[in-house]
Amino acid sequence: MGRTNPTYRDALRRLEEEWEPMRRGLRREYQDDFDRLFARARGFADAAGYANPPDPERALVFSVLLAQEVELRELRETLEAVSRERPLEARGDDGVEAGVEGGVDEGESGSESEGSGDGE
Repeated sequence: MGRTNPTYRDALRRLEEEWEPMRRGLRREYQDDFDRLFARARGFADAAGYANPPDPERALVFSVLLAQEVELRELRETLEAVSRERPLEARGDDGVEAGVEGGVDEGESGSESEGSGDGE
């Protein structure tokens, strides 16, 4: 006997088409983010298809959440690696990096009111 549900990839394609009006309604700066969500969901299509969910929208949401969790883990690992390469000992006692005094870079004068247009 065959499956009673359409394949996840077909359902995902249908969902993306169904949500296309929303994509068109988004500002251009967000359209790539929208596309990335579906690309992330396609990245887990094999696993979602294997699960053969009766509601493909739930599989879509779970796939996107899983992709974001993977990205968070990778970012955490990168941050930990950078922290290991540049330990706190390279910083001063107050936690401020060497060469930076009071949170202002050495090249800055600290006077931010010049040219601010406040009428003085």
